[in-house]
Order: sequence, then C-alpha cells, then structure tokens
Amino acid sequence: MGEHAITITELDLSRLTALIDSQKGSNLRDKDHLTGLEDELSRADVVDSKDVPPNIVTMNSKVRLRDVQSGKIMERTLAYPRDARSAEGTLSIMTPIGTAIIGYAEGDVIEWAVPGGLKHIKIEKILYQPEAAGDYHL
Repeated sequence: MGEHAITITELDLSRLTALIDSQKGSNLRDKDHLTGLEDELSRADVVDSKDVPPNIVTMNSKVRLRDVQSGKIMERTLAYPRDARSAEGTLSIMTPIGTAIIGYAEGDVIEWAVPGGLKHIKIEKILYQPEAAGDYHL
C-alpha cells in the first residue's frame, strides 16, 4: 500500500466499511489485504461526493492502469464484489489491486507485496469517475 493518505468519499467509506464488516467472519483467503484496506480507510481524507477531486479513483471509476515492470496497460472499472462477478472489465475492491488503487490519484504509482516481490502499478488515466460525472448514486 502507499505511504500517503488516500482520498475517499463519505459514501464509499460507508459502503466499504459495511463490506469489510460483513467479510470479517468469513474464511477469506485474502484477509491480509482486507486488513490493508481497513488500514488505508482509517487514515483516509474523507470528503463529500461532490467535493472529491476528479483525478481520484473512487468506487465505480474506470481507470487505465500500467504495470510499471512489464508496461502492460489495462482498463478496469473498480467495482464492489457483487458487480465484479457479473461484468467484464471490472476489478473487485476485494482483490489486492482493487484494494491498492482506491483513493489514489491519476499519475500515482502504487506498490504492494505479491508472492514474487513487489508489484508497481501506475494510474495512467481516470477514464470515468462517477462523482465527476455527477453520478452520485453509483
């Protein structure tokens, strides 16, 4: 996870906190990154949906990511688990990369530990952010 505080909307914080709470009793194999998400949220700058800068990754944002090591580009929409299962091109917040990018800004490089070492992903561009588009209900 990154070193600086992330920016998160009040609505995303509320929904993600509820999601984390609902997962705590389950036998998730990725409890470590769930704890990481909880840690990130605990130190986040929380803003109203109407005040979030348009260059911040929020839930349901479509982003262009680049793997710094390989140069591979991918476009994904950050989604809640129920939506990620049903749609192509989505990235669940419950995956390590989903947890890693929430709240970061365009141009940021995020690193996190994977079995083979550290992974580095750059947020190249935010192609769609619900709040910037006025879609506060997503």
